[in-house]
Amino acid sequence: MSPPVAPPGWSRWLVPPAALSVHLSIGQAYAWSVFKPPLESALDLSGTQSALPFQLGIVMLGLSAAFGGTLVERNGPRWAMTVALICFSSGFLLSALGAATEQYWLIVLGYGFVGGIGLGIGYISPVSTLIKWFPDRPGMATGIAIMGFGGGALIASPWSAQMLESFGSDSSGIALAFLVHGLSYAVFMLLGVLLVRVPRSEKPVESAPSAFDGPQVSARNAVRTPQFWCLWVVLCMNVTAGIGILEKAAPMITDFFKETSTPVSVSAAAGFVALLSAANMAGRIGWSSTSDLIGRKNIYRVYLGVGAVMYGLIALFGDSSKPLFILCALVILSFYGGGFATIPAYLKDLFGAYQVGAIHGRLLTAWSTAGVLGPLIVNWIADRQENAGKSGSDLYSLSFMIMIGLLVVGFVANELVRPVSARHHIPAPREAADVTARQQPESA
Repeated sequence: MSPPVAPPGWSRWLVPPAALSVHLSIGQAYAWSVFKPPLESALDLSGTQSALPFQLGIVMLGLSAAFGGTLVERNGPRWAMTVALICFSSGFLLSALGAATEQYWLIVLGYGFVGGIGLGIGYISPVSTLIKWFPDRPGMATGIAIMGFGGGALIASPWSAQMLESFGSDSSGIALAFLVHGLSYAVFMLLGVLLVRVPRSEKPVESAPSAFDGPQVSARNAVRTPQFWCLWVVLCMNVTAGIGILEKAAPMITDFFKETSTPVSVSAAAGFVALLSAANMAGRIGWSSTSDLIGRKNIYRVYLGVGAVMYGLIALFGDSSKPLFILCALVILSFYGGGFATIPAYLKDLFGAYQVGAIHGRLLTAWSTAGVLGPLIVNWIADRQENAGKSGSDLYSLSFMIMIGLLVVGFVANELVRPVSARHHIPAPREAADVTARQQPESA
């Protein structure tokens, strides 16, 4: 399948909405917790079991992005978005069958394995194309799309909750909710499939630089450079720090203020989670756009350095000031989202636009690692501290100190990033020939 080439006069501003239609859909993954209590009740599952589809989905996201990145570059964004649509929607349909027949393994297979492949391919599907359309503002362009993944839960959470209330929270009601999700997301993602285009030339905007200016490095060569692994550590540490709060946000704020004169109610804790989701989404577009002005290395200095300070403030003073706790958590979550949105532009700066989508896919294995590492650190230590008779903020003090250490490691890794050695560059005409070859069948 040849990627669809934009006709003369095509507006590049039509490409971000195409990317958003995919990212807003697959961003439903962050709303999985809505289905956890009904599934536990209807199918007699433990909390660990009900989390398995989400955990497997995140693992498959990283793996499919890593192994499918080269195919996405070769076949183009429409192919990738089509694969994402089929896998993500099929995952919901399989889950619907699993819920209807009370076969939990089908939900794990559908949502976790098949849907997880859709997550990974869908996540990286527009990145390379956006960078080529917006060589002058790559941080903003990728931030708009990846903002959708962070904001998808803001739509999916109330929508899913309303469906479960209307259909019922038994196995048949859950099955119907899954079915509606699968069909609705298929239609919405189809808009992106039909709308997406690749630019006709290397310079879609005459006044802007070409996306292929500067050194170009293939995905195969990129993973052999120290720069790739430094950025892998940077992303892993930043995500671990953010997801450590995100995954346990409601019980964490409740525990912090349980023994104070201003305890946090269940509804207030839910409101805190919604605020974190908003900060996550806002950080994706706000901080990534800022990186176009101050540079990628500088913005990661902010994410990692200021993030460590925020964790320190929570650890030292968080239980004595609710506004301070909330403010610091919001800043950390904005950095979490910003780190995701800025990393494709950082990769483009270092390795060029030639195979940036494939390189980005390989780097997302850092997300899979952090998705396990962050919750494990916070939950395991909190359980151990509780068994030792501690309570309140003492449950989290040690894990926050560990997070500070991890952010410092990420800060050092970012400082070690240097321009890629010329021995890893590909010959300049190579990528231009590839662009021409891809576009020739459609433009002829």
